[in-house]
Amino acid sequence: MVVRVTQPDLQRRQQLERSRGRLVLAALGFGALFIAVAMKATWSTVLAPAEPKRLNAAVRAMQPPSEQVATRAAITDRNGEILAINLPVNALVANPRVIQNPVEVADKLRTVLPQLDREKLIERLSGDRGFAYIVRALTPREQQGIINLGIAGLDFEESERRYHPQGRAAVHVLGNVDVDGKGVSGVERFFDSRLREEPTKPVKLSLDVRVQLALRDAVSQAISDFNGIGGAGIVLDINTAEVLGMVSLPDYDASDITDASPDQRFNRATVGVYEPGSTFKLLTAAAALEYGTANVNSSMFDASKPIRYGRFTISDYKGKNRWITFPEVLAYSSNLGAAHMAETFGPQRQREFLKNAGMLARKKIELPETAAPLAPPAAHWRDINMFTVAFGHGISVTPLHVISGISAVANGGILREPTLVAQPPGVPRPGNRVVSEQTSATIRKLMRLVVTDGSGKNADVPGYFVGGKTGTAQKTGPHGGYLMNKRIAAFVGAFPIQSPRYAVYVMIDEPSPNAKSHGYATAGWVAAPAAYTVISRIAPVLGLVPEDPNDPAIVSATSIPLQPGRAVRPSQATAASTPPGGRPAAPQPPRAAAQQVLRPPQPMAPPAARAVPMPNLPSRPGTPPPPVPLRMTMAEPQGSGPQAPQGIRLAP
Repeated sequence: MVVRVTQPDLQRRQQLERSRGRLVLAALGFGALFIAVAMKATWSTVLAPAEPKRLNAAVRAMQPPSEQVATRAAITDRNGEILAINLPVNALVANPRVIQNPVEVADKLRTVLPQLDREKLIERLSGDRGFAYIVRALTPREQQGIINLGIAGLDFEESERRYHPQGRAAVHVLGNVDVDGKGVSGVERFFDSRLREEPTKPVKLSLDVRVQLALRDAVSQAISDFNGIGGAGIVLDINTAEVLGMVSLPDYDASDITDASPDQRFNRATVGVYEPGSTFKLLTAAAALEYGTANVNSSMFDASKPIRYGRFTISDYKGKNRWITFPEVLAYSSNLGAAHMAETFGPQRQREFLKNAGMLARKKIELPETAAPLAPPAAHWRDINMFTVAFGHGISVTPLHVISGISAVANGGILREPTLVAQPPGVPRPGNRVVSEQTSATIRKLMRLVVTDGSGKNADVPGYFVGGKTGTAQKTGPHGGYLMNKRIAAFVGAFPIQSPRYAVYVMIDEPSPNAKSHGYATAGWVAAPAAYTVISRIAPVLGLVPEDPNDPAIVSATSIPLQPGRAVRPSQATAASTPPGGRPAAPQPPRAAAQQVLRPPQPMAPPAARAVPMPNLPSRPGTPPPPVPLRMTMAEPQGSGPQAPQGIRLAP
């Protein structure tokens, strides 16, 4: 039987065959997809189940964030408080070759970054360069705003920036880095290699940020109260010479050095050199005791008449106009007494003592910004220099010199170089002996006497037994000579004086009188109250507690009478009748304090060439009149002299 298939049937069969093939392919595809989904489900739920995303996020939130290794080490204070640290930031960069319309792009950018200068921005976005920095550090909000602008040719670059969490505190100590992160000043420059090569190991400084802030507040308040142009302050561990606080005002924000003026960058504590004024009388007294040329219980000095040398006259303003005892020289801050005291050992030994006390050389501290003292050379250190240097004129040193030298004569006699690096606790630092322990104990009593009965009364903090010395000196002009009504008011001291732990120095530059100071702008009214504020704030922080003022041991260690008992007064022929210049017939050669233990002071009669009997002297002193806490000395030109200073005006 023959079946005829028509053409339409053949076409229908062909279509069915094609449809069957497509169905098979689709079935295979769906099958493969089902198998893949099944395998993934099996893997995710049976073989390697995944934790819920919310749980993962919670776990990650509880874990500490991963730390990015900085390229520069952090700087901390002695307690681990961060003073300087590198933090990651994003920088905005541009490719000027891609930017078609720099003016339009600049205007758009300034809607997000209005602080940018339009002309400079257009210049940076123009030209044939392939790379240009626009902003070195962006906040997250600024970065998102720039992203929203959608400008081609702008990009972001991961970078680092140095931050100072304490702001202006310790800015002159820390210093700064440049845009490339290289140290340019302060410890940032001194330890630049160390900070770069060991970025994970912080540099621990001796500073205590609590002390630093208290010191800055006190100096700043004193400058404001007396309308000064600046000031400085230092707190030193008297036994290790670690610097716990160092302030120079005015200062600036450490994170923004671009707007800082030269005066703000100037570190008055280590670069400023000033005549120390009466604070130097402590060194004069220490030298006289150590050389044995004066005795604290029996020596007396002529403050009854001025000293005339050539055309110059040195006198005490509102002085006692009588012979005064050794303690009275310091308590009343007599320049005549200090000058005659120095005369007992002469200019040669005076210079050697100051050299041993570190007053004639640049201080070695971990700062590149230090200054050398200004002092007469050895060949020109003559009698007139001896007189003026004895009360802190004719020589200029930094505040760091003053506090280091006074610390040495108060801590038992050891001079140590100051340091800004935290020292291991309990490990003694090496040093050179300047004076004996006996001399140091006497100096501490005299320092306490100045605060209880002399010009430093405003620095006394009850229970902490502050001892110290005020010093006011006129500033010198750029062409020599002294400037009227421009002075330095300073106080240097230690506490607790019976067993000193810390030394304090406060200086105000060009203070002006106010109503509270009764028209005075001298150290007793300006710097001493600031020292009181510093000590009262930092002593509890440093773990010191007030002591009983009636404790017999403390009374014995801190007390010395103003007039210990008059012996026959050692007379000294002053320049009022005969110009000084005669030395003892056989002067004792200078001694090297660093190599030889200095002997305790022994009473020594004054040079025979200077002794003249003083008639009608009472065997016992009567009650002295109340001390004048503020006095000034004037050196008045009388003629011409080649090496003499051009004029002296100072107060205690």
